[in-house]
Amino acid sequence: MRVLLIEDHPPLAEAIGDALRRGGFAVDHASRAADASEMAALAEYGLVILDLNLPDGDGMQLLPALRDGGRVPVIVMTARDQLRDRLAGLDGGADDYVVKPVEMPELIARCRAVLRRPGGRSDTILRLGPLELDTAARSVRVAGGPLALGRREMTVLEHLMRAAGRVAPRRALEEAVYGFDDEVGPNALEASVSRLRRALAAAGCPVPIVTVRGVGWMLPRDDAR
Repeated sequence: MRVLLIEDHPPLAEAIGDALRRGGFAVDHASRAADASEMAALAEYGLVILDLNLPDGDGMQLLPALRDGGRVPVIVMTARDQLRDRLAGLDGGADDYVVKPVEMPELIARCRAVLRRPGGRSDTILRLGPLELDTAARSVRVAGGPLALGRREMTVLEHLMRAAGRVAPRRALEEAVYGFDDEVGPNALEASVSRLRRALAAAGCPVPIVTVRGVGWMLPRDDAR
């Protein structure tokens, strides 16, 4: 899943970005409100982490546009710790309000908790036939046995499992897997899909990844029966 991190303190942004990537997220970072608005208009995000004290404005003014009609969860993360600030953030549309400093494991847990809520983007356990993906633990099992996958391959698998029975378009997969700053070759996505195919086959998983030429990839639902 792709996350937009809006934070103007470089060391903190780097630490949060690293933690999110270890947690399986693709991350784009904006340090200014104007940059965040532009990035949100160009890409589809599953989650936004928003600092309020930005050099070119108050992050609260970004909330309505970032939420995109309520479809995108937003976690406010700020040093403003007064009750009136927390109430203003939550009443203003934030799905969670985190006061700095925050431990990285707690922040990742809050991200997953927000995504599990009704209307969020994430069920904790995804199953398709003998294939099981635990999105919270970032673990995959085939017929009960563990399967080790890289971050990008796991993100591709999660996206395909959520779209099981439907074609996952190439562009949607690229947006889920890669951030703006990732160095992406012309065949990078194909390479990730190929590695995922090999890993599933080696684990004895009968669920095939079907290529729909010129469109994308899919996992057939019939294999869940």
